[in-house]
Amino acid sequence: MAMASVEGCPHTLSGVPHSLHYHLSFLNYVSPVSSFSRGANYGKRRDQKQMRWHETSKILKHQARVHSIPTVACIPRGSSELIKSESYSGLSVQSGTKPEVSHNGTNGQLTVEESKAVQKLKKGNGNLASNGMHMQSEATREKVQKGSSKSLEDEAWDLLRDSIAYYCNNPVGTIAANDPSCPSILNYDQVFIRDFVPSGIAFLLKGEFDIVRNFILHTLQLQSWEKTMDSYSPGQGLMPASFKVRTVPLEGDDSATEEILDPDFGEAAIGRVAPVDSGLWWIILLRAYGKCSGDLSLQERVDVQTGIKMILKLCLADGFDMFPTLLVTDGSCMIDRRMGIHGHPLEIQSLFYSALLCAREMLTREDASDDLVRALNNRLIALSFHIREYYWIDMRKLNEIYRYTTEEYSYDAVNKFNIYPDQIPPWLVSWMPNRGGYLIGNLQPAHMDFRFFSLGNLWSVVSSLATVDQSHAILDLIEAKWADLVAEMPFKICYPALEGQEWRIVTGSDPKNTPWSYHNGGAWPTLLWQLTVACIKMNRPEIAENAVRIAERCISNDKWPEYYDTKRARFIGKQARLFQTWSIAGYLVSKLLLSNPSAARILVNEEDVDLVNAFSCMISSNPRRKRGRMAVERRFIV
Repeated sequence: MAMASVEGCPHTLSGVPHSLHYHLSFLNYVSPVSSFSRGANYGKRRDQKQMRWHETSKILKHQARVHSIPTVACIPRGSSELIKSESYSGLSVQSGTKPEVSHNGTNGQLTVEESKAVQKLKKGNGNLASNGMHMQSEATREKVQKGSSKSLEDEAWDLLRDSIAYYCNNPVGTIAANDPSCPSILNYDQVFIRDFVPSGIAFLLKGEFDIVRNFILHTLQLQSWEKTMDSYSPGQGLMPASFKVRTVPLEGDDSATEEILDPDFGEAAIGRVAPVDSGLWWIILLRAYGKCSGDLSLQERVDVQTGIKMILKLCLADGFDMFPTLLVTDGSCMIDRRMGIHGHPLEIQSLFYSALLCAREMLTREDASDDLVRALNNRLIALSFHIREYYWIDMRKLNEIYRYTTEEYSYDAVNKFNIYPDQIPPWLVSWMPNRGGYLIGNLQPAHMDFRFFSLGNLWSVVSSLATVDQSHAILDLIEAKWADLVAEMPFKICYPALEGQEWRIVTGSDPKNTPWSYHNGGAWPTLLWQLTVACIKMNRPEIAENAVRIAERCISNDKWPEYYDTKRARFIGKQARLFQTWSIAGYLVSKLLLSNPSAARILVNEEDVDLVNAFSCMISSNPRRKRGRMAVERRFIV
């Protein structure tokens, strides 16, 4: 694509090829392709003439911004034509071939003066030739290079804002990735609810509230859409996994277009899995918006209150399950592929607990909601006891499991879930530190998933699902196993990876979830922000600061990838998208919170005194006393 003329864009770096800009100053790189597509797709409805002008203006604006790079001096307007951005006479400066030189500067060729300037620039000489060229000192060059740590946040903000999706000229979210190098878009050009949460938090902490408010209201409208798959409709209250802003022809007028929001509730997703976590994240973000902006009128709206209740009724609905945890299928959360997490995965339980607390805080008190609040409180008590008592594992608990007696038929059995000691994996015996512990990934009859799942453990700290002692122990374990969980790029999504025959059976030989890749032990930079909130809550921010410093070493040079591969996270994921929005937003949220730790209150749930008292009573009570008809009514095994 040829650049705009010098007259139309006076501050563009004329005479310096696009490939050289990219090589010298990648920090300011933004995809021209993605900028073009957003201009075409996300504007308000317009006729064809207006659309052509809108697209052209977007390109001009983008080129001016991308090429305004302070590390390269500007070449004067000596030529009537601007040199093409990709190459000179078809040959890239980086190729090492001498460009063709012309004395009159026509036909897209270099003048003698411009050729000398480019050759000196290519050799790394900051002092460009004379004839009106700007002189840049070596001291200035060094100052710019030393300022890279400061510009990293600026770069991240530019990339985050470039990922914004617009609906009727209003920002409504951020797309999942903005990778110009990937020919296969799949659904990475959509706005995902879970992916937008760190973006929304970043905008809230920056004081930009409108995009979060718009996102909350538009996704709320999508909640009530009719959704079917093979003639079956899920329960009311399900939030979409994602939505896309589409531009379609206006009915009855071929020369005009209109925009629509096209949601995906899982009927188009890989594996066709419903997003259980979407509604939970939506409630958490709604509370964060109110606490950060001070605008409580949004959560008090009738339609928003109805949306909260619909999500709660869907989650609290009666079923066959005997446990207070949510029963879900594999792939229903951030780990959205087959990874053996079906049942009662910790990630869902921690988000569920947090969403229940947030909803209880936001629900308006009225007679119609009394039964819902009562059911919510009962579930909170049972859920907190269940997770703290049965999911927790440390060296003491591990030794207790090792000595379990099996096949107990008794109301007061110690081994309630009939866990066989041989299930303890060999890696855990040597991996468990003497100081520290964590919440296991899953618990079902005769099955404990001993893998460490990062998001579930971190959000259990944030939401106070874990006790204070357990929360500190989780952070102790992270410090003790830093080389495994952080290594060269934070943060492992789970540990360890499934390998060999276990990988083939559990994942179905998934080529994307190979050992130490993607969800099977890959490292995800977006988890930085959950780590930061957890560390700040426990007054141990130095752990998050160390992790952020490690990420800053290479995440920008690596072009903000989605995830990293290998046991020590040394390689960019082989199928990772670059310029992944929640990798960018996760870094920004971490930096903002570390600079202002008090802001973490918008996400943290403090431990409820009533729940603590109820938990203590349940610990000391006799299980037999809960069996009779005259006992206190309780639905769940605790």
